[in-house]
Amino acid sequence: MIRAARTWLHRLRRDRRGVTLLEFGLISPALILTIMGIGDLAYTSYLRSVARGTLEKAARAASVGTLNATQFDAYIQSQMAAIAAKNGSPPSIVKKSYYNFSRVGKPEKITSDTAPLGTYNSGDCYEDANGNGSYDAAGGSSGLGSADDIVYYEVTITQPRLFPMAKMLGWSANQSITVTTMVRNQPWANQGTPTIRCS
Repeated sequence: MIRAARTWLHRLRRDRRGVTLLEFGLISPALILTIMGIGDLAYTSYLRSVARGTLEKAARAASVGTLNATQFDAYIQSQMAAIAAKNGSPPSIVKKSYYNFSRVGKPEKITSDTAPLGTYNSGDCYEDANGNGSYDAAGGSSGLGSADDIVYYEVTITQPRLFPMAKMLGWSANQSITVTTMVRNQPWANQGTPTIRCS
């Protein structure tokens, strides 16, 4: 009985059948997770590229007056719907116009500054670039602007990830892609000069 057990153990130790299956079982989870991660990153890159191309095409058309604000939004949404997931949310679109490039993303320009310097306070004068009659720390006006204005465009797309491995890697179940561009409108008319207002 002991001799038969020893013979059986000796044969089992030299038997190599099934080793490949065991090795594959150990390596395959990491390999599959890596392939899905690469696929997810590649799809994100593809989606960003298509979104950027769509945004730049629409921005060029809007800069020459071919698209108005409503048509711009409709074009972006229709193009993104063709490639985005069915259960993804519609794209978020931001359009802000500025008088010149140096004002993009900055507060309205203070033209006459009283103490404390560098901040807007009572007695200061400023360029009312968006024409709303009040000083704005964010600056810019919503929409496509007018002739010769600089327009900042931002499109954000949020949708579920392509592969279900996000939780295993600690990623969010949804992916968000944001693309931006700035275009100067064509000078089809004279650019309006911002009004100087004092408080």
